[in-house]
Amino acid sequence: MPELAEVSRIVHFIRQHLVGKTLTKVSTQNDDIVYGKAGTSASEFQNAMDGKKIVGAGQQGKYFWIAMSTPPHVVMHFGMAGWLKIRDADTYYYRTDKPQDKEWPPKYWKFLLETDEDPKTEAAFVDFRRLSRIRLVDCPAEQIRKHSPLKENGPDPVADKDTVTEGWLAGKLRNKRLPIKALLLDQANISGIGNWMGDEILYHARIHPEQYSNTLNDDQIKELHSAMHYVCSTSVDLLADSDKFPEDWLFKYRWSKGKKNASPTLPNGEKITFLTVGGRTSAVVPSVQKKTGAVAKDIKSEEDDATQKVPKRKRGTVINAESDAEASEEEPKPKKSGSKNQTQPTKKAADEKKPELDNEAFTGRRRSTRLKK
Repeated sequence: MPELAEVSRIVHFIRQHLVGKTLTKVSTQNDDIVYGKAGTSASEFQNAMDGKKIVGAGQQGKYFWIAMSTPPHVVMHFGMAGWLKIRDADTYYYRTDKPQDKEWPPKYWKFLLETDEDPKTEAAFVDFRRLSRIRLVDCPAEQIRKHSPLKENGPDPVADKDTVTEGWLAGKLRNKRLPIKALLLDQANISGIGNWMGDEILYHARIHPEQYSNTLNDDQIKELHSAMHYVCSTSVDLLADSDKFPEDWLFKYRWSKGKKNASPTLPNGEKITFLTVGGRTSAVVPSVQKKTGAVAKDIKSEEDDATQKVPKRKRGTVINAESDAEASEEEPKPKKSGSKNQTQPTKKAADEKKPELDNEAFTGRRRSTRLKK
């Protein structure tokens, strides 16, 4: 899933290529999930955007928005695999050599935008997994963050640096008792931190991801606060271009998990192991990240279980530590029926309701921000 850094990359390109320009053509494809679950429709989106001028763009964690000359404005998030492509611009945080990636309009597009200048700018929102969300918010642009879904989410550690202070973080940690990695991933607490950023923060803070949040001492909280701002600010400043990430980042060495004969280690020989915390695969350096307090008792090392035959997990039972607001939007619970003979969902319907999962936890394949040359 695109995290705070990757979303900041696309906001940068929206400001560079679209802000200040008028949309002369807006095309949409109906999608009752991508649009419908966010409370709008493709036709409503098209009517609201067509002919208007784009005046700004912003971000709160994994959510971002495009502000129009008059309300409503569009608020989006990418889910697991969504993205905004701009024709002839290098917006993506990784490249592939697939011919279809160069096609225009791109495959799986949800909306297409064209601007009024010559040559025109063309943009497309794409998502093959249909876990992204596109909605309209009818309010003044400066009040977007005061409306759902943003108001239900925590502060952004970059945009709201003055809010995410050491004292604020200490209060958040001590009022909850759950693994620190799970707390960081919960968007209701802090917006924008996902799996790789959470691991990077905890590695630099020298904190084990299993340790309960309310057992961290003052020094650990100070280190966690410093590491959070360091990782978030640095990755945002570098537009999620991992080729430019510092060489001592865990990010550079974590992606060999699951590869044949691979033994993920840091350049100094320290071993990287993997745990499942909050339903997500966590990369950990045990020699650096010591357990100094109580930890969740039901968490086991994937390495410890490697020799045991484990039944295949049902995808629907994996816990995703995203915000309650986002999770409820992504995976609404079915209404209970008084009938005992309820019909089973079709395969198509079941596929549409699969939760957002971290590909690392199941395929071992790298899903990173690295720009491939």
